[in-house]
Amino acid sequence: MAVQGVGRRYAEAVFDLASNAGTQQSWLTSLESLAAAARDDETRAYFENPAISDQDKEAALTLVLGDDEGSEAHNLARLLIRRRRFSHLPGILEAFEELSLRARGISIADVTTAVALSEAERQQVSVQLARIVGTDVEVRSHVDDAVIGGLVARIGDQLIDGSVHTQLRDLRATLGRR
Repeated sequence: MAVQGVGRRYAEAVFDLASNAGTQQSWLTSLESLAAAARDDETRAYFENPAISDQDKEAALTLVLGDDEGSEAHNLARLLIRRRRFSHLPGILEAFEELSLRARGISIADVTTAVALSEAERQQVSVQLARIVGTDVEVRSHVDDAVIGGLVARIGDQLIDGSVHTQLRDLRATLGRR
C-alpha cells in the first residue's frame, strides 16, 4: 500500500537528494540496510532506547551502514534516531522505491487475491493491468481470503474490483430488488 505521512515526507526529501546527485542506487542500498535493521525487533529497540548513548548508537550504525560515517545515509539515520523515528525506515524505503518506479514511468499496483500468486500469474496480471492503465505496472501482491476468487487491484486512485466477493454482493443486491 502507498506510504503516507512521515515516511513519505522523508522519502521525498531523500529521493530529491538522490536524484540531484545521481546517487539513487547508493541510497537504495543504504535504505534497504537501514530498513532491515528497523524491522528487527531487537535492533530497533536498541536504536530507540534512550538509555543507550549516542556514541554507542553511532558505533552500531557503522555495523549497519559501513564505515562512511559522514555519508548522507548516516546523517539520515542519526536524525531518525534522535527524533525517535527509526521505526519509520521500512516505510521510507517503500516510498523511495515507489518514487523511483514512478520516475521511470512505472505504476504500482497493489493486487489482493484469495491465494498467493505464482510468478507467472503476477506477470500475467502485470501485463493485463498495463493494458488498462497504459503504463508498465509493478505488481505488489497481498492475500486476503475474503476476496474468495478473482482479484482486487488498486493503482493510485483507480480501483479494479474483479473479486468473486463483489460479484456475489452485486448479485445479492440485484436479486433483492426483484
